[in-house]
Amino acid sequence: MSFVPPGTGWPGDPATAETPVARDPADVRRLAATSNTLTELAARQSVCRACPRLVAWREEVAEVRRRAFATETYWGRPIAGWGASEPRVLLVGLAPAAHGGNRTGRIFTGDRSGDWLFASLYRVGLAVQETSTHAGDGQELVGARMMAAVRCAPPENKPTTGERDACFPWLARELALCAPSVRVVVALGGFAWQAMWPALREAGYELPRPRPAFGHGVEVKVSHGETPVTLLGTYHPSQQNTFTGRVTAEMLDDVFARARELSV
Repeated sequence: MSFVPPGTGWPGDPATAETPVARDPADVRRLAATSNTLTELAARQSVCRACPRLVAWREEVAEVRRRAFATETYWGRPIAGWGASEPRVLLVGLAPAAHGGNRTGRIFTGDRSGDWLFASLYRVGLAVQETSTHAGDGQELVGARMMAAVRCAPPENKPTTGERDACFPWLARELALCAPSVRVVVALGGFAWQAMWPALREAGYELPRPRPAFGHGVEVKVSHGETPVTLLGTYHPSQQNTFTGRVTAEMLDDVFARARELSV
């Protein structure tokens, strides 16, 4: 089998064999809307099969594997939101990497981007370890939660508009369930910035019009009912950005330190 069956002992697997499976966008909308807790939502996210192209790709990658990981078992399923159950900081990314999250079972874990991200989160006090290598490795987020706009690894790291839209209810519902405690939302890259605005609106946030442009260090004040919330932008710690110096460790630290400061 080219993916880890739910309920078979993978560390932190939120699902069981009885978890309902979304097989099309209508199922996603229904199952997201009827998820009453983050635990229930994460379980349903982690077994979704609504996008045929993404299902085929993530499972092909899990079966063929990269040579460096040839002896490893790949997760091969969607990556659920992960972190604190009452987060004050939310981190929103694009999608898991084929040989990162799709292998390890945790968003931003097991690839170069994740190495940069978790090291920075550790330095500013939002993570308990400076590395994240695999689900069950002891890593924990401190008052923070991570999620992705698209929950499956897409070919060439490029989900289609239809795939993004199909995954939208998972993101919007997670934002809504987290809203009572959240004070800061950080978009990890321009795609995440674009994807999270309609999801925030769907989740009940009051947002400015027109939408502010994305940029590194951009801050936008919004609200959820009576609660003030700050949206922050940061360049994605991709290899392209870090190799060229567009993103430095200091730049990441500044954004995450600001997020922590605003969340207190």
